Amino acid sequence: MGKKVYTEKELEQYYDGMKKQHLGPLWYDLGHMVTKEPVHDVEPYLWKWKDIREYALTAGEILEPGKDAERRVVYLQNPSLLERGLVGYGTHTLYAGIQLLLPGEFAPAHQHSQTAIRFIIEGEGAYTAVNGQKVYMERGDLVLTPAWTWHEHKHEGTEPVFWLDGLDVGLVKTMAASFFKPYEDKFYPLKPEENYSNEAFANGSFKKLNETVEPGYPSPIFGYKFDRVEYLLNHMKEEEQDPYDGHAVEYTNPTTGKSADSRVGTMMQKLTPNQHTQAHRHVHSAIYHVLEGEGYTVIDGQKFEWEKGDFFILPPWSYHEHVNTGDTDAFLFSFNDKPVMEKLELEFSEALNENNGYQKVTSTFLPESLNV
Repeated sequence: MGKKVYTEKELEQYYDGMKKQHLGPLWYDLGHMVTKEPVHDVEPYLWKWKDIREYALTAGEILEPGKDAERRVVYLQNPSLLERGLVGYGTHTLYAGIQLLLPGEFAPAHQHSQTAIRFIIEGEGAYTAVNGQKVYMERGDLVLTPAWTWHEHKHEGTEPVFWLDGLDVGLVKTMAASFFKPYEDKFYPLKPEENYSNEAFANGSFKKLNETVEPGYPSPIFGYKFDRVEYLLNHMKEEEQDPYDGHAVEYTNPTTGKSADSRVGTMMQKLTPNQHTQAHRHVHSAIYHVLEGEGYTVIDGQKFEWEKGDFFILPPWSYHEHVNTGDTDAFLFSFNDKPVMEKLELEFSEALNENNGYQKVTSTFLPESLNV
């Protein structure tokens, strides 16, 4: 059967008719639907800690958690995603907010289908209770509040406590799977043991005699102490370094050896003075927090200069490399969507194979607060 020759007018009528019937020609749109490599609208961005902290402290004068609001949080809004109407997005899957709790305050118990991690930035004396288990929070600690767990926060100390809330808000919203429920009595019943999981699974090797620990999620550990992470990083051998992330460890579930949280991955890396890692890119996206140090990260040719307390966005499939410009070790904490990508068999990475593995810097990012 030979091809019929259509006039330009007939072809126009054909495509207009298809459009009116909400149909489409794959031969024109295949390249947009099945791209040769990842395509996204996420752009990198960097926030200065001094700005975030100031706004969070002012929020402490405006409202009280548990009374005026469910939580007192200043979130990081990626401007490239706000243009698409995605409010509260750091990347297309991840959300980051800075929560402040003042002495004597509490944030009531609730649960939701989003999974969440908490990374402590400043202060002590506060705790998070997860399903009734109290986990006290100190600077550099990671606290898990897995999806569907009841969790609340309370401050028993004397100084403000700040921490990072990291959630898979974008992922859950895209999947139309968001649920939220407050606990009817505000406080979930507390268990007598405090920080039990931290001690019992200090290195993933201990359990009570005859106790059965089933592999699975959530992790039996809700709190990961920074001093143990720092010890591991400081005792890593030079040959154990990763060429792209330096001395790096991932937080894991001791019953499975996999990511501590089933949907949000977490990593701490150490860069020694003058260390310059090589560039690579991967499908998963990440949000970084500078726990200590100063330096910069090059993302697709753009330099992002950071110092203690700052946050920055790493979009998916973006070449990146890190440089420590200070005289002391730099510690970078990050959380990511890698566990989901791995479960879906979508994770992939590759190194930069030109210029000896280093990018050419074409521009330097200037935060809004520093624009003149």
